[in-house]
Amino acid sequence: MTVSWNESRHTLGMAEMDTTHREFLAQVAALIAASDAEFPALFQTLGEHTHAHFAAEQKLMRDSNYKGLSEHDSEHQRVLGELQMLGRMLKRGQITPVREYVSEGLPKWFDTHLAMMDSALVMFLKKQNAA
Repeated sequence: MTVSWNESRHTLGMAEMDTTHREFLAQVAALIAASDAEFPALFQTLGEHTHAHFAAEQKLMRDSNYKGLSEHDSEHQRVLGELQMLGRMLKRGQITPVREYVSEGLPKWFDTHLAMMDSALVMFLKKQNAA
């Protein structure tokens, strides 16, 4: 599966989030293309980026009193937990299921999360800023 930024599908119109999401997809694409030797370090980098990405979104939600914070943050925590579990599998040499998650599960999750949760957050923030 090829993963890349699609301007019409992925752009939310909030520069900071769009930049972070573009970086996230670039890291996923790099992981998909990585050799087995490169994969563990790139997976670690993706985990760190994702943690910072989710922390920034949580701060936006908290600072704006976003009503969907609990549900949105729960989804972030679930994905971070999956990444931690997969990181442990990778350390045990189980690269195949981690590659499958990165190439199939993560891009599907990202597209759904972006379309549902992140787009709702951006609409809320834009309305709040317009008021």
